[in-house]
Amino acid sequence: MGISNKMADELDGIFNQWTKVRITDKDVMKLIQQAMAPSKEVLKSLKTGEELSTVFKNICDNAFMYAMASPTQQTETTKGTLFGAYNAITGYFQNVKEYKDEEAKVKSIIGGTGQLRTQAAFDLCLGYAKNGEEALALN
Repeated sequence: MGISNKMADELDGIFNQWTKVRITDKDVMKLIQQAMAPSKEVLKSLKTGEELSTVFKNICDNAFMYAMASPTQQTETTKGTLFGAYNAITGYFQNVKEYKDEEAKVKSIIGGTGQLRTQAAFDLCLGYAKNGEEALALN
């Protein structure tokens, strides 16, 4: 129980910090694309400007639209903030993505694709909070 409380406190501190970090719409899209990339090949295509699949583009566009239009994304702590960018990805998997049923949704969010993409977003946001937009530079 103590470990859970400590982790919750740490996350709370990180998320509070992220509410103070400003991020441009352009960088929100970059973060979404990198977090949602299903493979190294897609990341390479993002770097080189190669054509991306329509499915991937639609996923990114839907997450971006959630970031820009959802009422929960328009508050002082989310709109234009790093926390809002992170929340757009978690919100996509919880509120936008369609699943065949609730069981599939839970599996995705707890241990599947949703969890993997959310972790990627978290890692990117940690880097952005520390290094700004250079954290989104594809090497």
